[in-house]
Amino acid sequence: MATKKKETAEVKKDGKNEAIEAITDQINKKYGPGSFMRLGSNKTVNVDVISTGALTLDHALGVGGVPRGRIIEIYGHEASGKTTLTLHIIAEAQKAGGYAAFIDAEHALDPVYASALGVDIDNLYISQPNSGEEALEILEKVVSSTAFDIVVVDSVAALVSKAELAGDIGDAHIALQARLMSHALRKLTAIISNTNTAVIFINQLRQNIATTGYGAGPTETTTGGKALKFYSSVRLDIRRTEWIKKGDDTIGHKVKIKVVKNKLSSPFKVVNLEIIFGKGISSEGLLIDLAMEAKIITRSGAWFYYNGEQIAQGKEKVRELLASDPKMRMELEIQIRETLNMGGADKVKEKLAEYLEEQKNGGAKELAKENSDDEENPESSSSKKKSKKAEEEEEANLLMSAEEAYSDDETYSDNDFEDTIVTPLKNQ
Repeated sequence: MATKKKETAEVKKDGKNEAIEAITDQINKKYGPGSFMRLGSNKTVNVDVISTGALTLDHALGVGGVPRGRIIEIYGHEASGKTTLTLHIIAEAQKAGGYAAFIDAEHALDPVYASALGVDIDNLYISQPNSGEEALEILEKVVSSTAFDIVVVDSVAALVSKAELAGDIGDAHIALQARLMSHALRKLTAIISNTNTAVIFINQLRQNIATTGYGAGPTETTTGGKALKFYSSVRLDIRRTEWIKKGDDTIGHKVKIKVVKNKLSSPFKVVNLEIIFGKGISSEGLLIDLAMEAKIITRSGAWFYYNGEQIAQGKEKVRELLASDPKMRMELEIQIRETLNMGGADKVKEKLAEYLEEQKNGGAKELAKENSDDEENPESSSSKKKSKKAEEEEEANLLMSAEEAYSDDETYSDNDFEDTIVTPLKNQ
């Protein structure tokens, strides 16, 4: 009896599997591959991402960066580093060979600053729309083109509707922006997914009137209604925490970024970054913090040690050392990635190998150029060598004569000889 029931269940299961396969084929044939599939299939295991340019933030996001084919919201108070972070993401996308567009609704993008952060401004496409409707229509067309890897909208607060622009100052325009965003995102979500484009909305914080001073709930909220919160796969809250000083000068500020929402990994992770004025996120500062966490770099008093050797006094000096030594920087990053199981070490090893090869070829070319110049102008090369030899002999003769003169005069000391003869000769 039990065997018969088992056979019946297997028959039903086989029948369901056949029905599932049939309906899957029908849907994918009509609406395109991937329209209907098992969640555990290989097609959804790997998520295409764009690095944020900050190793710790990539790690906190769980997938190595911001996901493509999704909506990302980055919000915070003014001058907290929102645009700086998005410019770093654009730079990383361009380094990987991607194309980027920037919809500047605030009309405030600084190309000089963007270039300093690594953005290729010659290949950055920009639009400065006159209204919220125009901005979102341009966004739809840009994403639908399938040509762009990342599009940034700066910012939601600046997406003012045509009705509000046409009205008088002081007119009430209740929820116009929220309705505009809700309508646009309903259309855009599927297009963004199908084109595998990363779309980042920069947003600002406002006081929540409903809870300010009384009542329960958050005292701050983002602009543009609730639609963006709902449709975003990743939401990042960025806040300035303290200033970075070098002596009496303020050279930057520290920020805390919280992953408020993450549909691809665990949310609520917090990372701390350093933003240096005019330079952006300090990647060297991140490496130092991670290296100390992994015990690769240690500290005793003000001195920092790497691989047991004393390297610099103070974090700022270590930062400068890493910035000036790409080889050391990449070797340190490889150690960090391997020690903390962050992944991506192989890519850094490839970059290091390329850098060392370039240095080797560059040195060989310089040496070959010098040899070539000597072969083309043997007389010039010979005269240079003779001239240098003559200078050395002349200096030696002068020193010998001066030494003999001073040795005969007891009124002069060794210090007099050093100050009046040796030092001037060295400075010639």
